[in-house]
Amino acid sequence: MIESLTAYLGFGSNLGNRLGFMQQARQRLDALPGVEVLASSDHYQSAAMGGPADQPDFLNAVVAIRTDLQPKSLLLSCLDIERQLGRIRQERWGARTIDIDLLLHGRLQCDCAGLTLPHPRLHERPFVLYPLYELAPNLELPGLGVTIARLVRGREFDAGLTRLGPW
Repeated sequence: MIESLTAYLGFGSNLGNRLGFMQQARQRLDALPGVEVLASSDHYQSAAMGGPADQPDFLNAVVAIRTDLQPKSLLLSCLDIERQLGRIRQERWGARTIDIDLLLHGRLQCDCAGLTLPHPRLHERPFVLYPLYELAPNLELPGLGVTIARLVRGREFDAGLTRLGPW
């Protein structure tokens, strides 16, 4: 057991009822023992990055949670929620009903089998940066020594990203 801390999760969906899958995932996450959803960013729409061509657009958001779960336990719980909501992993970066990425777990930095924290490329992805900025603009990324606000400042809002509002 660890002391309760704040973690941030990235949600994405580009199949079926995208918003519905994200809402169900947030509800299931909040129902987990040792997890409390604190806040959710607005949801954003963006084109798929990488993977097969002609995928539907994604809905994305970031969720802040309070948790006393170890990072690997939290990750396994997120993978279980993905399975419950019909996620099938057939091809890398393929279309999906729901994707839940563990972005940050307190100030932890690790590069372990199956888990890297902070999430790699978090600082390069507008569909993660802007929602995270809504929730924690002054959060300093462990290992980078820079705040989310600094990463967003001076950067033009990505033309391929559309802010859709609360969910």
